[in-house]
Amino acid sequence: MQLQDKFHLTYCTNIHPGQDWKSTFESIKQHVPGIKSKVSKEQPFGLGLRLSNKASEELEMGNNMSEFKQWLDTNHLYVFTMNGFPYGNFHDERVKDMVHAPDWTTNGRLEYTKRMFRQLSELLPEGMNGGISTSPITYRYWHKTDSAIKNAFETGAKNMLEVAFQLHNIEKSTGKYLHLDIEPEPDGLLENSEEVLEFYADFLVPIGVTYFKQELGVDANKAEAIIKKYITVCYDVCHFSLAYEEPIDTFTKFKANDIKVGKIQVSAALKILFNGKNDEKIWEQLSQFNEPTYLHQVTEIIDGKVKTYSDLPLVLEGERNHKELRAHYHVPIFLEKYGELFSTQDHILKTMQYLKLDPISEHLEIETYTWDVLPVALKQDLSVSIIREIEWFKSHM
Repeated sequence: MQLQDKFHLTYCTNIHPGQDWKSTFESIKQHVPGIKSKVSKEQPFGLGLRLSNKASEELEMGNNMSEFKQWLDTNHLYVFTMNGFPYGNFHDERVKDMVHAPDWTTNGRLEYTKRMFRQLSELLPEGMNGGISTSPITYRYWHKTDSAIKNAFETGAKNMLEVAFQLHNIEKSTGKYLHLDIEPEPDGLLENSEEVLEFYADFLVPIGVTYFKQELGVDANKAEAIIKKYITVCYDVCHFSLAYEEPIDTFTKFKANDIKVGKIQVSAALKILFNGKNDEKIWEQLSQFNEPTYLHQVTEIIDGKVKTYSDLPLVLEGERNHKELRAHYHVPIFLEKYGELFSTQDHILKTMQYLKLDPISEHLEIETYTWDVLPVALKQDLSVSIIREIEWFKSHM
């Protein structure tokens, strides 16, 4: 749906299980029309579509694409953004660090992303821009040496630039503007705004200038403009709150370096504040969020720097001398507090305030994908929960 004639607001369908196209489509048909009837009755409703690699392959088979487009039209739905981060299954089995696999050093990730952009170009309505969010190159701890990390940056940049070339050609032939939205997160090769700036300055731009000079015969300034037009950032509010970055600081930094924000994923992390009085109860409640499916990195500030623990069990089993922790656990965005625990909902509110002054991205996607693994007290009917999140966002925006 559109807000204020500026923004497209949706939720990410990675909430719904779907390893192949049949199960993906069935889950969308089960939930989306009912959600639309509650939150966007009078106007079309946009989808944040998540496809696994298998579902994406199968979407191109037989009449699947034409049937999907017809169903979208019949139900007054449209697709403007896609989630291309998780390649494989995202529910009912251990995901953890394999959410990055295959990473941007591989042909598998490249072909998956290029295929989805072909599909998005077909699904996207005229007059809109479209984007696909993706992994921040790779999982940091898969690369053990400085040279291996440098190689990951270089190979990842080259593969992303091939996508940028594809998007340039798509716009030239169809008039549709599409962008690849890199999504930093803890323990990704890109975790925060400074690392994003360094990736552009040290790898994307210098490699891309040479690449586009050769492919398009353009000068360095034009090549840099092409790179920054088609390769943008997905600002996941939860992830940047884990980096202890204030939204206004991050957005100001990106603007100063001509880096666009292709999508804002509206999400909240767990925030744990210790006071020395009821710490045992705090630890007990935090342990309820320890589950085996997803990575739940935990961060804290020590001597002015962010320290990251690669998963929640490391903190639960370690020394208990912390003042504040933040955990990569997407909790419902309408929750400011849960028992003795807090959320980083304040970062969502600050992001909203910034958007009212400077609409840096048209794409707003609520992404609470953890409903299946939340503590029992937070579980409700899935559609009811999604509707509550959307209505909360609308009322504050």
